[in-house]
Amino acid sequence: MTQDELKAIVGRAALDYVTPGEIVGVGTGSTVNKFIEALATLKDQIIGAVSSSEASTARLKAVGIPVFDCNEVEEIAVYIDGADEIDPAGYMIKGGGAALTREKIVAAQSKRFICIADQSKLVHTLGAFPLPVEVIPMASHRIMRQFFALGGKPVLRLKDGKPLVTDNGQHILDVQGLRISDPLGFEAMVSLWPGVVEVGVFAHHKASVCLLGTEQGVKTLKFD
Repeated sequence: MTQDELKAIVGRAALDYVTPGEIVGVGTGSTVNKFIEALATLKDQIIGAVSSSEASTARLKAVGIPVFDCNEVEEIAVYIDGADEIDPAGYMIKGGGAALTREKIVAAQSKRFICIADQSKLVHTLGAFPLPVEVIPMASHRIMRQFFALGGKPVLRLKDGKPLVTDNGQHILDVQGLRISDPLGFEAMVSLWPGVVEVGVFAHHKASVCLLGTEQGVKTLKFD
C-alpha cells in the first residue's frame, strides 16, 4: 500500500473510538484529513468537533460537521490526531503542520488521545524528525542559542521566503540533531524557557492508543 492508503485505513479505523452523541477532538495534518473524510459518514451521530487548526476547521465545516470553540466545551471524550514521530511509550513529536500549540490545548482537554499514523512514524527514540517549537518572535534568537547549547540545530521555519506565522501569530523553530531520551523531562525544561509558546514534544499529554497503518493492516498499540 502507498503511504496515502495507509493513512486512509487508520483514518477509518479511528471511527471505532468515536462515541455517538459526543463532541470529537480533531487534529491537523494529512492523516487527520483522511479521518475527517471518514468522520463525515457519522456527522449525524455526533454533536460536532473541536478543531486544532483553522485548516481542519474549514475541512470539518465543508463536510457539514459543526465546530465548537474549546471554551464552549467542558471535556472532550476523545482526541484524534496524527504524529510526526511516536515512540514505544506513546510519546510523540508533533507540529509539522505548525498547529502544535492548539493541538496540545485540545489534547489537554480530552480524556483520550488516539494517535493515527503510518508505520514510518514509529521510532525507538524521538528526535530524527526536526522538533517544532512555537516561539514569540522577539525571543527566537535567544531560544535558538539555547538549543545550540544542547547540541541542536534550530532553523526558523519559512513560507514563501518569510517567517511562517502560526494561527496564533507566532513563529516556528525546527530543531534538528536532537536525541530526546527523556521526553517528559525535555518537554518540561523547554516549556519553561521565556518566549517558548509550546514545544512539539507530547509527553505529558501522550497518546493513549496508536492506530498504526502497516502493510498487514492496522496495528493497535496501547500505552499505560
